[in-house]
Amino acid sequence: MNMRSMDGDVRVPAGALRAFMERAFAAEGFAAEQAAQIADVLMQADLFGIESHGAQRMMYYHRNIASGSAVVGAEPEILRQTPVSALVDGHFAMGHLAARMGMQLAIDKAKAAGVGICAVRNSSHYGIAGYYTLMAAREGLAAFSMTNTGPIMTPTFGVEMMLGTNPIAFCMPADPVPFWFDASTTVVTLGKVEVHAKRGRVMPEGWTIGADGQPCRDAQRMNDSILAGEMGGILPLGGAGETLGGHKGYGLGVMVEALTGVLAQGLTAPDMQGAHGDHTCHFFMAFDPAMFGDAGEIRAGMSRYLARLRESERAPGCARIYTPGEKAFAAQQDRLERGVPVENKTLAELRQIASELGIEGI
Repeated sequence: MNMRSMDGDVRVPAGALRAFMERAFAAEGFAAEQAAQIADVLMQADLFGIESHGAQRMMYYHRNIASGSAVVGAEPEILRQTPVSALVDGHFAMGHLAARMGMQLAIDKAKAAGVGICAVRNSSHYGIAGYYTLMAAREGLAAFSMTNTGPIMTPTFGVEMMLGTNPIAFCMPADPVPFWFDASTTVVTLGKVEVHAKRGRVMPEGWTIGADGQPCRDAQRMNDSILAGEMGGILPLGGAGETLGGHKGYGLGVMVEALTGVLAQGLTAPDMQGAHGDHTCHFFMAFDPAMFGDAGEIRAGMSRYLARLRESERAPGCARIYTPGEKAFAAQQDRLERGVPVENKTLAELRQIASELGIEGI
């Protein structure tokens, strides 16, 4: 049974939402196992409270599949590999499938050799970067995950979109929850702009700039402008200029392009078509902490350090200090118990998809 949340969103039981996603991707032509794998990535985003990359993305994927930019039945291929590395061509498969293969290769190599690195080219949007680092953490490994995207970020002092949102994710096992970090190298993702546009909300100043280089808070205007490839875009992490470190976010974004598009010998952001990009590249690295000592002691040491961070002196008026990942796992528990909040326009999109595919809705 669906229920309304205080902000007007509909809370959909997690099991029902997952089942709908699996039905939809199966109806798109994916094998049942593939449909479940794609749905699992989207559900992890929704469970962790990352609304921009969960059910909100279903219409985008539906249209990509219809246009052929994400190819049902494509088989990612290993082009070359060593005991510690692999290069994969995704052949324009759904990014979630190509990325799962890439991270699994890195995990398998890390288990055998201590470290595994995989670069993937000719893929597509792969969801939240942090999903793949969790795959490694469940195996007791630490891991990195990165992807480039179509052009969205303006370089420091520029107004032309030349980089993607280029997220960096890292996860390291710890208790009671792992250290789980997943962040774009832009101030926000394009998905956050899309969500603000759907809700009719004004964006905070400092997220985006227009063609004139001035701040723009109109989410619908900027969403349309970015998708059309016009001047202006989302700012690097740190914002405009160098005063608050915008050049650092810009540098991190270039680093991700180097490890994805350049290393995989695929496309970098300016060469992709559209903000989301149909030829994205990914980078995965997994490593075994046991290379450096007793894995249990290293995990305990990480756990102690995170506890010290949480217990450190708080600023006046602040209830507590969180470590990266804590809020996500708390959100997951809440959503498993009370359902996943789904924005009304997104819910309408899911029902449209169901109608077009001829499947049971939600």
